[in-house]
Amino acid sequence: MASRVNTSFTLIPNQKCKQRTNHQPSYFCNTPDLDPQLLSTLGNFKVLPLEIFHIILRYLSGLLFKRCTLLLPTKDRLKYIHKILSEVSCFKFNGCSAPLQCVGLPCYGMFLQTLTAGWDELECHRVYNYLCELTNLSRKMQTVVCNKPGSSRKLELRIRLFCRNVLLDHWTQRSDSAFWLTRILKPWPMVNQARLLYIIFGPTAPQDGQVIWQEMVEGPTDESSLKGLANAIKLLYDTSTKEWTADDVISLVDELSVVPREWLLENNARLLILSGNNICFTFMASKAVNGRAIELARLIVFLALVCEKELYCMDWTVRMMQKVCKVFSTAAERKSFLQSVANAFACVTMEMLQPIMSGERDDDDRGFLNLFHLLHAQANFHKEVLYLTMNASSS
Repeated sequence: MASRVNTSFTLIPNQKCKQRTNHQPSYFCNTPDLDPQLLSTLGNFKVLPLEIFHIILRYLSGLLFKRCTLLLPTKDRLKYIHKILSEVSCFKFNGCSAPLQCVGLPCYGMFLQTLTAGWDELECHRVYNYLCELTNLSRKMQTVVCNKPGSSRKLELRIRLFCRNVLLDHWTQRSDSAFWLTRILKPWPMVNQARLLYIIFGPTAPQDGQVIWQEMVEGPTDESSLKGLANAIKLLYDTSTKEWTADDVISLVDELSVVPREWLLENNARLLILSGNNICFTFMASKAVNGRAIELARLIVFLALVCEKELYCMDWTVRMMQKVCKVFSTAAERKSFLQSVANAFACVTMEMLQPIMSGERDDDDRGFLNLFHLLHAQANFHKEVLYLTMNASSS
């Protein structure tokens, strides 16, 4: 068993066996040229030729493989991995004919996680570059981000499965997940980063696993469709990696909200809520600073609507608005913004009411139900504003 193995030594193969001139058995090798200190760390395994060492590696666990190749350069260790795993088609990028049901790539990912645990970032960066070279991953990504969304559905799925199952999903430390996600995204311009983020974490069809590009555009979606994207955004924002500033993450969220076209504002609001208070506030504050108060006011309306639908505390929306108000530098700007919020509630109500008044009814009465939730959201929102005002005046 692995726990019983003496790991005080490290295995490394001899490159060649020299011919013997004495009467020792032929399976031993002379190693007079090697450093005596190195020989003392190899023990009896110094006699193994390279071919036998390869055979032994096939029968070791992930962990023992790591220990037995400890002194080898990273590139050589990766070559051994490739030599072993390439013999199984399910470990290849396009190897399995039923990738959704196959455990090949998840096993590959767990092996990679065990092997690289504790390695420094430079070595892990080499691992990523090696995998990209091996799978031609960068070229495949370039194909999907440059083509029309959905025109390469099978390739999009393969990229999603490889990135999730091999590179991202097996880490216990968030900083490790952030490192590998950064390796995937950072080589690309922001617009392509958003596209890749959607391919890897966006909603997929349950029957074939392919990315649903119109999910955020055609109608309100649910939490499950946005959870993966929200968690990825939080990962980049919360881990405080030097490669991602707050502005970078907010710009990525902004770019994501137009993939493949401009999202419904309700879906944008839901993503911000799922992404957490810090990201939501920073995103809204950015709009306030950049003179986009009317957009911000409409966003407040849909934050309230999502809170009403999901039975979240409406007090959260009001306090978020109160916090954003402080970003405006003058009292006149704050007053104008609050007036914009009131106007936005009226405008959105009329937008939802108009198709109902004209007789355009959905089969499931979705439009009418949405209006119903909006009116309740407006009432509860203003109730919380009144509570806040009364508490402030009484104190």
